[in-house]
Amino acid sequence: MGKEKLSNSVTIKNKRATFDYELLETFTAGIVLTGTEIKSVRLGKASLVDTYCVVERKEIWVKNMYIAEYFYGTYNNHTARRDRKLLLNRKEIRKIEAAAKNSGFTIIPTKLFINDKGLVKIILAIAKGKKEYDKRQSLKERDDKEEMKRMFRH
Repeated sequence: MGKEKLSNSVTIKNKRATFDYELLETFTAGIVLTGTEIKSVRLGKASLVDTYCVVERKEIWVKNMYIAEYFYGTYNNHTARRDRKLLLNRKEIRKIEAAAKNSGFTIIPTKLFINDKGLVKIILAIAKGKKEYDKRQSLKERDDKEEMKRMFRH
């Protein structure tokens, strides 16, 4: 029997990211997970709400990412909001570290997904916080697009 294709329909998005931040540059990173964490992610039981990344000792860590405890996990189950290490090459880490040192910039996860090989990947973005009037402008643009779609349907 051949190797069956894994179902990679799991995509978890950080919907607040595009509303609260202006995304400047994105990176795709691997993430170090335990066995029970990968099983929970495959079930879609994860959240990127209020997550952020920090650079510590030339490593990038994602903080406050929620992965639900695995239902069938026993004494070796994971804690839901532990810090998780991200896997990037040195060049990418240096670039992210330089951007994070600048005032007003932050690193936020925007999407968590399972790739074709069955590995969990996370998309990070170097982002700049939006001001209140920028958020209102984003809402207005979205409403205008919806209005245009409605007009062309009829």
